[in-house]
Amino acid sequence: MYLRIAKLQIELPMPKKADPDAAAAVQDLLGGRFGEMSTLMNYTYQSFNFRNRDKLKPFYDLIANIAAEEMGHIELVSATINGLLVGTTKADDPTKTPLAPALDVGNLRHFLDTSQASFCGDPGGKYWTGDYVFSSGNLVLDLLHNFFLENGARMHKLRCYEMTDNPVAREMVGYLLVRGGVHALAYAKALEEATGVDVKKMMPIPNIQNSKFPEARKFEQKGYHRNLYRFTPGDYVDVDKIWKGTHPDDGQSLQVVEGPPEGGEIPVLPEVPEQFAPDYDPAELFEIAKRLMKG
Repeated sequence: MYLRIAKLQIELPMPKKADPDAAAAVQDLLGGRFGEMSTLMNYTYQSFNFRNRDKLKPFYDLIANIAAEEMGHIELVSATINGLLVGTTKADDPTKTPLAPALDVGNLRHFLDTSQASFCGDPGGKYWTGDYVFSSGNLVLDLLHNFFLENGARMHKLRCYEMTDNPVAREMVGYLLVRGGVHALAYAKALEEATGVDVKKMMPIPNIQNSKFPEARKFEQKGYHRNLYRFTPGDYVDVDKIWKGTHPDDGQSLQVVEGPPEGGEIPVLPEVPEQFAPDYDPAELFEIAKRLMKG
């Protein structure tokens, strides 16, 4: 089962102005081949299909627990996309062309399919597919794939960072660079436990430290790169059999943190009447909601 918390994993301010081109770039980090949908669903199905988890519990606990964190990552990336799209168009008579600005910026799916919000796909408009999920049943092969997936995702995050200087987009990317680094290191350590091969010597891929980027460095200074959060009230306790020792970058102790990060409030998305979201004239809906709250 899943426990959902109505917070984002970090404080994420709403952008001061619309940036649909940045939203299009960030969309890759949600629904691209190496996006958060892929990490979420790869680890989720590997955890569903895990064999002999009673005898291989530390490995199962690691994969299942990281899968839960990835659920929050798709929420964070979606919130970033949504915020970047706010204000791209203005409310107007629908018989005119209030959505005309969408023809010149960003990704048309943000305006045709989702009323200026995220969708489960990549910047080219291709929807995310289950073909991206790898769940072989072989523990070492699945761990090796997960290590590859995290490093592929890191490459895409860095490229996205280089595409936009939008501060909100970069704040989110900086956080995910740090947390993705935790997951890559965790899978490297799991592979070392299973095979004796010191996979972490390959890191970082590409060969540039997260500390090079100020938005990531800020989170590392808070120790986020050493924390493995347990997203559960009391399960997956054996992740500490793998997530132990010291971090290869700074030599400080790795730690398992009980529960999720403190996080921040989810920004409220305003109405977009020109997209009929939540409707062309939402006043009636607001009155219905007000009556429900009084009840």
